[in-house]
Amino acid sequence: MKACILRKDNISLEGIQFVELPDPSPGPDEVLIRIHAVSLNYRDYLIVTNNYSTEKINHDLVLLSDGAGEVVGLGSNVTRFQLGDRVAGTFFQVWKDGPMNERSPALGLPLPGVMAELVTLHEDGVVRIPNSLSYEDAAALPCAGVTAWNATMESGRSVRPGETVLCLGAGGVSLLAAQFADAAGARVILASSNDEKLKRAYKLLPGQNPGDGINYNDVPQWDENVLNLTHGRGADHIIELGGAGTLARSYRALAFGGKIALIGFRPDSAGDCNPWPLMMKDGRIHGVGVGSTRMFEDMNRAIEVNRIKPPVDRVFACSETVDAFRYLASGTSVGKIVIRFATER
Repeated sequence: MKACILRKDNISLEGIQFVELPDPSPGPDEVLIRIHAVSLNYRDYLIVTNNYSTEKINHDLVLLSDGAGEVVGLGSNVTRFQLGDRVAGTFFQVWKDGPMNERSPALGLPLPGVMAELVTLHEDGVVRIPNSLSYEDAAALPCAGVTAWNATMESGRSVRPGETVLCLGAGGVSLLAAQFADAAGARVILASSNDEKLKRAYKLLPGQNPGDGINYNDVPQWDENVLNLTHGRGADHIIELGGAGTLARSYRALAFGGKIALIGFRPDSAGDCNPWPLMMKDGRIHGVGVGSTRMFEDMNRAIEVNRIKPPVDRVFACSETVDAFRYLASGTSVGKIVIRFATER
């Protein structure tokens, strides 16, 4: 089978190679999945550029955590799936439900990733994808989608109708969180780096007011804009992806009793993280680490019922994988970047 790996002795974009590997066979509790599409996360770029500090790469690594495909093989003990089911793997293998009592290993590091024609996964680390979605759409969900769902609907309290949700950035997590908040009846304020990205993002949210968008390059004091837009109240929920670089402004933009969902990090970010303003507002901050299999299944039902289409910015061919990583690094995308497998077999 064809697989995309990162060479252990060349952790860089130049270390990305397509190789032939033996076809895997499912174990008793595993399903064999033929991958049709995969998607990139910022985490993947950090891994490829040797900036992902939580894990060290000492072996050739099959890349990426997020992919969707069809079940083409079943282990002897598998009961949850049938041949031909359209599925995606969960980011963590395996976190079924409940609080995370210990950190399960993630696909793409330390576990082998899903950027291969065939992968085997434990049946409890696999979910059916919505019938309304293509494989390319569904490939956007395992990390970004479940993270956004956890941030808006699980951690702390869920978004409620009439509340205000501030989403920082125009990447996959922010836009999926915006879509879930919109479906829940909330007001969505998007903050991004330029007007064109905001215009494209609000097209995914036809019920929202594009005038609520904030260009944080033009308006560095965007927290004041949030307060002005909400008549001094602030945002009830903040989807925070800037880390230390933006936390201080998120504290100021938060409503009393509000919640900040802290997601991801940027290795070059720095700033004032003094929690005093959060304390004075009786606010809460929740670290969000993707989510469980049960959350993924709940999210998929919500996507189906609300006819949500994940925000896919661009679909690349396998031969354009390095270009896809460069496009991710450029910061110009709105939503997810997908790589298609199916047409190249």
